[in-house]
Amino acid sequence: MSGDRGVVAGNPQGQQERPFFLPWNRRLRHLQGISVRNLSMVSTSSYRRGKTSTDEDIEYTSKLPTRLFVQSEARTLHQTRSCTDLNSPENEYKTFMQKSSSTLHDISAQKPGKLRRRSTLHWTGASSETRQRKLEDLARERMADAWYSLHVAGVPEPVYVSEVIERCTNPAFRFFDLNINGPQVARANQVQLKLWVKTDKLEKYICLLDLQICFGALQFIGKSLDNFHQPLPPNSILFHFEDGIYTSFTDMSSHEQPIASLLKRSAKTGVSRPGRTSSYDALMQLANLDDCIQDALATRAKLEEQINSLLFCNKEGLHILEERRKAQEALNAVRSATSAEQRQFGSLNKRRDEIVASLEMRRNAIQSGRFRQNKNKSTVRTLGTAIRDTKAKSRTTVDAASAQVRRVCEDLEFIYPLEPIKNRALHFSIRHLYLPNSVFDDTNRDEIAAALGFTSTLTHRLSLYLFTPLPYPVSPNASMSTVEDPISIGLAQRTFPLYPTNVSYKFEYGVFLLNKDIEFLMNRNGLRILDIRHTLPNLKYLLYVLTAGTGELPARKAGGIRALGTGRLTPMLSRQGSEDSMYSSASSNLKLPDGQAARHGSLHQQVNGKEKAETETDVSARGYPSTSAKTHAYRNSSLREAF
Repeated sequence: MSGDRGVVAGNPQGQQERPFFLPWNRRLRHLQGISVRNLSMVSTSSYRRGKTSTDEDIEYTSKLPTRLFVQSEARTLHQTRSCTDLNSPENEYKTFMQKSSSTLHDISAQKPGKLRRRSTLHWTGASSETRQRKLEDLARERMADAWYSLHVAGVPEPVYVSEVIERCTNPAFRFFDLNINGPQVARANQVQLKLWVKTDKLEKYICLLDLQICFGALQFIGKSLDNFHQPLPPNSILFHFEDGIYTSFTDMSSHEQPIASLLKRSAKTGVSRPGRTSSYDALMQLANLDDCIQDALATRAKLEEQINSLLFCNKEGLHILEERRKAQEALNAVRSATSAEQRQFGSLNKRRDEIVASLEMRRNAIQSGRFRQNKNKSTVRTLGTAIRDTKAKSRTTVDAASAQVRRVCEDLEFIYPLEPIKNRALHFSIRHLYLPNSVFDDTNRDEIAAALGFTSTLTHRLSLYLFTPLPYPVSPNASMSTVEDPISIGLAQRTFPLYPTNVSYKFEYGVFLLNKDIEFLMNRNGLRILDIRHTLPNLKYLLYVLTAGTGELPARKAGGIRALGTGRLTPMLSRQGSEDSMYSSASSNLKLPDGQAARHGSLHQQVNGKEKAETETDVSARGYPSTSAKTHAYRNSSLREAF
């Protein structure tokens, strides 16, 4: 088959694709890959009608004279192959392996015989599992592992060996580039291809195809197989060149070249036109040009020989120059490496000097710090002693202040006695004036005003001695006391009376503010209020906690005014004749025995102790918590914080 006759490969525009390379210009360097289509391990049956399958195994027997005579004498019917096959699959494989040396040209050149009737009898009543198993067996028989090798004349080893494609019928192998194998391989226009296959029934690979391919005889089928719709024969080899895909087969229609079609057209018309030929001068110019070209080629060959002889004669000098060049390159590399190492060495030395200087500075700083530490040790010891003394004095001062607060609260409780009302729970009187617990119905207004005046005075004094400013300032003024509300927003009046008036809500709001002040004092001293409406019970509970403690009460100091000191010995003129004045002067001037003085000095404490016991019993019976050492410690700690 000539390579300039290609198969039509149509495209969407309806144009005919043509190869780019001429048949005699195709070389092995243009080959990019190889693929196989319709891989088949079963040989094509070539029996004719009227023959059994065993006749093919003894093809020469039928040509003997005796065999011909017997056949002419007795002609018998043979069993058809509709249901059974005389050849087993193993015999078919053996027969096929014996004929595997046939080439692709021989396979494609055979005319397909008339196909026998398909064996469909076993499929008539078979189950779906049987059919599925049969299909799997058929697919397994057709699938095989394949690889190929390319050989070039004059090269003992294969120039290319492909990878193995497992279990396939249309293996597409990886593309390659053979330009790296040298001109002997790259310029070859013929190649030997061996296709090796192995099925599940075979233990080793066998050579299925051994073809001698001439690239000029290949047939072009298109740029790709997308527009190629004609069937390919079994074991078709496709060659992927740079300009398209080629194969080798003879049973497909081809198209003539445009020149041949023109010649046929001119032959049909019967008109022959005289063609133009070149002139004598043009032919002489061509001849001279050919002589010049041949002379140039000869001159080039002569120059090549001279250059090669000069190179051969000066081979040692060239070798010395090459060695000198290599040595110079090595010297330059060593110099560059040496300079780089010197720069690195300089940077490391600089870094070392910086680290040494930093270490020296740190050593000096450590030495100076140790010197200052040793110098300040004595100061630290002195200051530590002073701090301990100061802390002790502070504790002593706090304890003394707590004792003074306790003494002041004792005096306030003595001045404003809070006594419980008999047979009435949580009802108290202040200076023998009964004050209800925020319920002022059907009571004496003057008595309530006086009692609230004493209560406001006692609350005001406690806030001063406890260093606790009240959120609602109280203005004690006997029975006309008032309380202010500087906190609330939207009030037209800021001062509210602590005595009954015609407007009851103002008086009740003033009593509420007084109770809030008492609650604030209790919270500052760590006490929990049970009911904010209990004015005197809450105040009694606060005084009870503040006066609780251990040890003797401290003596009252005279202060900075001399009259206060003399007043204790010489009371006021208006009180010189009173029993209290005489008793105080007598107690201060008379010197009693030790037992009597002790009994006289503890008289007031006994009275107060009795009242406290009664009050504590009443408070505990009403649900108020009693005092304990923990409460005293908390009160002392709060006083320390206040001071």
